[in-house]
Amino acid sequence: MKKVTIIICVVLLAVACKKSEHLGSVDNIPGLGGDTWVKGSIDNWIYDNLTKPFNISVKYKWDQFELELNKDLVPPMEEKIVPVMEAVKKVWIDTYIAEAGDVFMRTYCPKFFVLCGSASWNTDGTITLGTAEGGRKIVLYVLNDFRTKAMAGYTPSDSATIKQMFHTIEHEFGHILHQNVLYPEDFKRITPGFYTANWNNVSDNAARRDGFVTAYAMSAPDEDFVEMIAMMLIEGKAGFDKIVNSIPAGASQNGISQADAMAKLRKKESMVVAYYKDVWGIDFYRLQTRVRGAVDALIK
Repeated sequence: MKKVTIIICVVLLAVACKKSEHLGSVDNIPGLGGDTWVKGSIDNWIYDNLTKPFNISVKYKWDQFELELNKDLVPPMEEKIVPVMEAVKKVWIDTYIAEAGDVFMRTYCPKFFVLCGSASWNTDGTITLGTAEGGRKIVLYVLNDFRTKAMAGYTPSDSATIKQMFHTIEHEFGHILHQNVLYPEDFKRITPGFYTANWNNVSDNAARRDGFVTAYAMSAPDEDFVEMIAMMLIEGKAGFDKIVNSIPAGASQNGISQADAMAKLRKKESMVVAYYKDVWGIDFYRLQTRVRGAVDALIK
């Protein structure tokens, strides 16, 4: 009986091996050289507006290996690709070029964008809306929810999604800048002792009472610095002033007074502005005005 079983297994194995010889070239397997396609209007737009002038490539065809393998994610809808990247050019690239010049942007902008349709949910209940890797690659999530005032079905609530996407880009670009030239160490001493891995258990309003612009800014000094950059640019001067002035009277749970919390945020603001001027030769407030104006053009 054992002999018969072994013979059957050997025969089956031989048949399986024989069939595998006719699978064809791996060039036809997506992800192993077979993921080519005839370039269409989307590819032409990307090449003309991003690749040719800035050497930026955009991967919108689905490839889970560019993302997190342990997450349930959704591909971006093709009709969203050009509107999203056109908005990225207007809000982020064009505004920086206007203040810092072509050479600056070509030197420091990431060269590879990967697009995903859905958000990336983490096990602690937080959401990853974007990532940056080594100053080269930026992953943008939630593209399928992108809708500007010029697109059918737009409602005022869609503005939050747009602002969050550009917040993510400005945040990640802020990381690229400080990874090239670090911000002053004194920034870390403005709110020492309040950085925490449990930032996701703190609301933005509570964080502001301790001198942080968002709860995520409490996760680490580097995140604090780039959250300041992102919030100041996307909300504009009036929006940032409104955030600072929204801190209520009295003391926080950690004993920080209203005046102290406001002073901490203003000190962080001044250090961001000085960093942009001293290191990059950029007038931050003029950049802020340009960015907020470009955002408003999409949502108002």
